[in-house]
Amino acid sequence: MSTVQVTIESVSVPTFVLGILSAVFLFGMFIVGYDQGHLFNVVVGEQAFDDLYLHELYHDLRHVSGFPCH
Repeated sequence: MSTVQVTIESVSVPTFVLGILSAVFLFGMFIVGYDQGHLFNVVVGEQAFDDLYLHELYHDLRHVSGFPCH
């Protein structure tokens, strides 16, 4: 009869990494869910609110995820 030895390692994720991932997630949710030209307004100006580049890019994704956009 043979025995098997199993080694279990505990891996912890540093708190600052979780903070960075949370910030990336929240920024992504803003882009997909709420951006109506705000990000491109910095570069393009007021025209970004009329063109809605990211809104049109993520339009179907908004509907699938449940964000109302119009």
